[in-house]
Amino acid sequence: MNIYDVSEKAGVSIATVSRVLNGNPNVSEPTRQKVLNVMKEIGYTPNVFARGLGLNTMHTIGIMCADSSDPFLANAVYYLEQNLRKCGYDSFLCCTGYDLINKQKYLQLLLSKRVDAIILVGSSFLEAAKKDNSYITAAADTIPVMVINGYINHPNIYCTLCDDYQAVYDVVNRLIDQGRRDILYLYTSRSYSGLQKLSGYKNSISSNGLIIQEDLMISCPNDITQTKDILMEQQKKGLHFDAVVASEDQLAVAAVKFAKQQGLSVPDDIAIVGYNNSILSGCTDPELTSIDNHVETLCMTTISTLMRVLDGNDVPNKTTISNDIAERETTNF
Repeated sequence: MNIYDVSEKAGVSIATVSRVLNGNPNVSEPTRQKVLNVMKEIGYTPNVFARGLGLNTMHTIGIMCADSSDPFLANAVYYLEQNLRKCGYDSFLCCTGYDLINKQKYLQLLLSKRVDAIILVGSSFLEAAKKDNSYITAAADTIPVMVINGYINHPNIYCTLCDDYQAVYDVVNRLIDQGRRDILYLYTSRSYSGLQKLSGYKNSISSNGLIIQEDLMISCPNDITQTKDILMEQQKKGLHFDAVVASEDQLAVAAVKFAKQQGLSVPDDIAIVGYNNSILSGCTDPELTSIDNHVETLCMTTISTLMRVLDGNDVPNKTTISNDIAERETTNF
């Protein structure tokens, strides 16, 4: 039995049950008593890790990220912790890596720490097989789960994400409008976010009457040197491209290094666009045009949503934020 069973049997919203659990005064005494009676009747015991009947809040949030050395994830963790402190909450951080077993282990560790909610940073926590996400949905049956840049449709899971599909679609359109025809797409993963970006690339190519070429979509390690070597190898094999769109700034930096080594003029011979508008975008020569996914806004929105959830308010399951293009010297937009 869980909070959703209580809600259904008592004939009240999940938010009302949450308010009773939190000891919120904005619940009438008859409604409060009805909810408590249903809990007793069905044998529901409030999660000992959460805010049981308003008597036990740790004011601590668990944060999970796969790789704290990743610029996007590192920035996200910084903004999350900063905003949680402003709201009077501490945090536990777990860097899980990408292995499913480790993700499951760290989530259980955070639950054992009696956290009030869990924030999953990045869509790498969303597995392709639905059953592999059951550890996340099970956690959401006891405490709120926030997901940044990914989407799971399940009660008590709240997702804040950028419109990755539209961002890549638009930038590929702009490159095509400028006469680019052989646009290389570099990506690192097939996570939820990664698939949205890849879909935006493919649909922009096809909607402009061009042929989607499999050899112009290359999966790369998230490593500058290795990606540059992959581009060198592909060029030796005869692959031609006059523009590069990358799913991460690291990959776009590798493309800039490749162009310089090959004596190509950027952006005249080859235009290059990165993603995340990270600190790396200002470290190349020429400086890198990059899609800005507004990591600070993502995190501020996530914490704002979480505070409303913890207060027992009804909030949407999904909030989408628009991206912008930070135009610099690797394109002539």
